Amino acid sequence: MLRTHTCGESRLTHVGQEVTLCGWVQRIRDKGGMIWIDLRDRYGITQLIFEEGSTAAAVLETARSLGREYVISATGAVVERIAKNPNLPTGDVEIKVDRLEILNPAKLPPFLIEDETDGGDDVRMKFRYLDLRRSIVRKNLELRHQVTRRTREYLDSLSFIEVETPVLIKSTPEGARDFVVPSRMNPGEFYALPQSPQTFKQLLMVSGFDRYYQIVKCFRDEDLRADRQPEFTQIDCEMSFVRQEDILETFEGLVRYLFKTVKGIELPENLTRMPYSEAMRRFGSDKPDIRFGMEFTELKGADADLTSGKDFVVFDSAELVVGIAAPGCAEYTRKQIDELTEWVKRPQIGAKGLVYARVNADGSVKSSVDKFYSEEELKGWVKQFNAQPGDLLLILAGPADKTRKQLNELRLEMGNRLGLRNPETFSAHWVVDFPLLEWSEEENRFFAMHHPFTSPKPEDFDLIATDPGAVRANAYDLVINGVEVGGGSVRIFRKDLQSKMFDLLGFTPEEAQHQFGFLLNAFEYGAPPHAGIAFGLDRLCSLLGGADTIRDFIAFPKNNAGRDVMIDSPSTISQKQLDELAIKTVV
Repeated sequence: MLRTHTCGESRLTHVGQEVTLCGWVQRIRDKGGMIWIDLRDRYGITQLIFEEGSTAAAVLETARSLGREYVISATGAVVERIAKNPNLPTGDVEIKVDRLEILNPAKLPPFLIEDETDGGDDVRMKFRYLDLRRSIVRKNLELRHQVTRRTREYLDSLSFIEVETPVLIKSTPEGARDFVVPSRMNPGEFYALPQSPQTFKQLLMVSGFDRYYQIVKCFRDEDLRADRQPEFTQIDCEMSFVRQEDILETFEGLVRYLFKTVKGIELPENLTRMPYSEAMRRFGSDKPDIRFGMEFTELKGADADLTSGKDFVVFDSAELVVGIAAPGCAEYTRKQIDELTEWVKRPQIGAKGLVYARVNADGSVKSSVDKFYSEEELKGWVKQFNAQPGDLLLILAGPADKTRKQLNELRLEMGNRLGLRNPETFSAHWVVDFPLLEWSEEENRFFAMHHPFTSPKPEDFDLIATDPGAVRANAYDLVINGVEVGGGSVRIFRKDLQSKMFDLLGFTPEEAQHQFGFLLNAFEYGAPPHAGIAFGLDRLCSLLGGADTIRDFIAFPKNNAGRDVMIDSPSTISQKQLDELAIKTVV
């Protein structure tokens, strides 16, 4: 080894020892007669000291020639520091250097290699190999390593077997767009990159591997955002001879184990289960953040109508009038409320407007629509909301599904503004009993809400023929802090039921056989009952790391346009390659 110790290793117990360190120059302080250099590697920072009169002139000259990010080797004695640095684990000591070697000089980097860097996202993405030198980014990848290591540890203890599945597979029409790969040996034909190993893990259950897992790359060609990348990683799991309850218990255990071993946090036993219909009614989301209140209250809907017949057209014409009570916000100024109104009217939210009502300290109510509603009627709203003096009622109206989704966004925004979404506070729960199908007005057919292999709840089998939209799925999502970190279902394992599902989704028997004949055929050879789940590893890591974006936990991520700006990909290929693949491009 070129080094005897790392830059995070030296302590007072090493004083008097000769050590050799290798690393990158973090910063240089030259005070004339004294030079201090902070040397950095993956493990930490150690201060080097050079002093005129005791350090050889040639070594001093080399030290003065160094620049930031030079790669060097330094040998010397560990000595106790006079001015100690309590912020560094190595802050009690320094190395009095007597031999110094430049292993590789470096250009001045385009941004500071510091936790608080001056580099913007675009520059840091272009020079990602430099960004990865920053300790804050390195710690994110170390956390990811711990999550994957502990995941294997837990699943191995329960007799799961890790099995790799193919990356070049068959394209399927359901779900997101596939990334496709042309086959040179089969001109005009294409592989697809897997959106998940779904059918393969089911085939492994048919094969008798009753407990499977894989930490696997998946690919989806869809528009990107903070928690999406074109390639991402799943903790993919499947079990045979189990019920839904078995899956929930097993993987609650996994999540508790990860939080305990990675973060030192104890999650509660027996996480709560919330039906999908309840989540949408109370929070307008199938992944509600339940760390704080502000649950939905209906003024006009299935169980109440406190708004109709007062000549306020916005409410009279609405399918749903619903709101939240923001605690302590009655003192919001008109300017603040106008800003909130513009916020909900943004295209990404899409509300037409916002109605408010202040609950004053004396119990009186002041509303933006008080010319339509009497004080007594407004107090009826306050009672319906169970609001307290000082609360601010924020109310939206319109089509039911759309309005609930808009109010969910407003609720989360108010949670942020009021400091109720602390990333160091964790609340986990299951959402269950999803609809099996959702109707597409554009295509005039049903789509699978999860995927076509999800089993209906047994008690809803009779509804498949008469009211398929009412059928509930044997499906479940694990939600932590408003983030869906994992989801899965009990699978269909009989050919007749799977064929019926394809029929509901608009497949002809020929199309079903063409796309999924291998799975249908496998079900005829003794497929066991089975169920599974997949966790988004990147999302789980960002949650544990207290970050909003998964990019920080991926070594070499893509930007929001799906580009790797560091290697300039995607890129064009040569005409020779296109000819070999029998492909013509049209731009």
